[in-house]
Amino acid sequence: MHRTLALSLLTLALMPTASAKDKDKDKDKYQRPGPIHLTHDGEKWAEKTLHKLTLDEKVGQVFMIWCRASFLNVENPEYLQLRDALEKYHVGSFAMTVHVDGPYLVRSEPYEAAELLNRLQSDSKLPLLFAADFERGVSMRLMGTTVFPHAMAFGGDGKLEDAETFGRITAEESRAIGIHWNFFPDADVNSNPANPIINTRSFGEDPKQVGDLVAAYIAGAHEGGMLTTVKHFPGHGDTATDSHLGVASVNVDRAHLDSIELPPFRQAIAAGVDSVMVAHVTVPALDPDPNHVATISPPIVSELLEKQLGFKGIIVTDALDMAGVTRLFADNIGRSAVESFKAGNDLLLIPADFPASYNAMLQAVQSGEISRERLDRSVLKILKAKASLRLQDARMVDVKALADLVGKPANLAFGQQVADTAVTLVRDNDKVLPLKAKGTAKAGLPYTTLEETHNQVVAVVFSDDVRTESGRTFAREFRVRIPDARLIYVDPRIAAGMSDEVLKAVDEAKTVVAAVYVVPSAGKVGNSMAMADATGVLLERLLDRAAEKTAVVAMGNPYLAADFPKMENYLCTFSNATVSELSAVKALFGEMAIRGHLPVSIPNFAQRGAGIERPVRVASGGSYHEQE
Repeated sequence: MHRTLALSLLTLALMPTASAKDKDKDKDKYQRPGPIHLTHDGEKWAEKTLHKLTLDEKVGQVFMIWCRASFLNVENPEYLQLRDALEKYHVGSFAMTVHVDGPYLVRSEPYEAAELLNRLQSDSKLPLLFAADFERGVSMRLMGTTVFPHAMAFGGDGKLEDAETFGRITAEESRAIGIHWNFFPDADVNSNPANPIINTRSFGEDPKQVGDLVAAYIAGAHEGGMLTTVKHFPGHGDTATDSHLGVASVNVDRAHLDSIELPPFRQAIAAGVDSVMVAHVTVPALDPDPNHVATISPPIVSELLEKQLGFKGIIVTDALDMAGVTRLFADNIGRSAVESFKAGNDLLLIPADFPASYNAMLQAVQSGEISRERLDRSVLKILKAKASLRLQDARMVDVKALADLVGKPANLAFGQQVADTAVTLVRDNDKVLPLKAKGTAKAGLPYTTLEETHNQVVAVVFSDDVRTESGRTFAREFRVRIPDARLIYVDPRIAAGMSDEVLKAVDEAKTVVAAVYVVPSAGKVGNSMAMADATGVLLERLLDRAAEKTAVVAMGNPYLAADFPKMENYLCTFSNATVSELSAVKALFGEMAIRGHLPVSIPNFAQRGAGIERPVRVASGGSYHEQE
């Protein structure tokens, strides 16, 4: 009996130890994100792996194709296509995005994304690199994550430590779901107010401020264990064309490039940026061939970026399915990959026809057009990037840990704080702001209060499409403060037909708010940041008769005011993110201090650095109390 009891006690004593070992083994399966660092062992792994790869496998490593995060059954044709890319074409990297439905991004959930990326990692012979366009954080693609405003809001905020925290939080959430590489920060200097594709994606128009914010973001991202990319080399800020739709040209001399476009890229390289994305733009001062967009230009990629700027990291093309490059190779689409690689790019992003591009690259190496040494150099860079993330040791993520790592309340609060700090008051006639909140609706029959009948406060939301989410958070928060406010949504399709109704409401109102949603939209036909349609006409008519009692809020493009100089009250948020919508409402009602300053100049309206500061002004008993 004593012996049995002793054995039982011994078993119980050993059980916790066995459990701890199991937990340690479980942890070893998963990635452990930390500062980016290539160890000696990692470098040896990359070199040994390179020598083991076949030519077919090496060619696959230099391609990155789409992976759309959603639940996919193992027999789903979309999933089988991804498996085919791994098994037949040996693809080494995926760019994670989500499905699109017309103008909508069908955002997915973090768990679905992590499960799919884990499954692809387990299917792949080599560890995969997963990248994404998380310019405004992971919330651009996945719900439940930290929401950040556009980059230009960080310019309005002006704090380098906030840009660094932005990078760190984005890195932590990205790595938690299995994303290793962000195609950000944007080093473009937005010096052209008419730029239809950069605009609020840029930190601003001052090269020094842009470079400082870029470097700060890189430092934070590296601390959180994420690879970074600066784009769009050699600068896309002084263009008036969307390179998704056509060829944009940077028509400036070399001195201008050295003083405006290139300094942020130099700062990024000095800060240790991991990759540089090359744009589909022509730059005659660097390469006079009109058919040489930067992506396929040896003078721009090999000579300027590698030799003159001394960049040794991964050079990646902008997406090769964009019209800025596809129009040059319409008769032989696979050649776009070959010419891009020959120009000096290491990674070929989103080819318009992946099989054709893969085969064209394979043939180019087999024929000697591209040397095997040149291919090896690029493949080794990619393998070293994987080793710097320690993916050779553990490539999976712990899905159970998502609840601890993603969407932390402190991080959500930080995203809101930046949006708040960025709000900039450019004009104020002291007759409209701050608005007075009315609190909850008065008792009585619904829809029949005196305030509703008289339309005392009217808010008009101008957007590209009233079916999108634009203005929903703004309207909800506005109605929390004035329950009987009249909210009217307009877009270019219905603005003309609604003009009489809108203007009648404006005439009857004591106070009017116009929230204007204009943000960069890649590949939109007729892409422009101007309101050159029925919505612009309606806004002009509104201001003609009610500018004195109207507050205009630019929920995105700050240059809007250049086309509407009659504005007497003008606020900028530099973003249409939900956090910026809440910030706009809080600023309108005096619930927060306004401290932002313009990171760009608005032609004939305001200079960079302008911004009227206001303390908190809380309405109480018909008067305002200022609070610093």
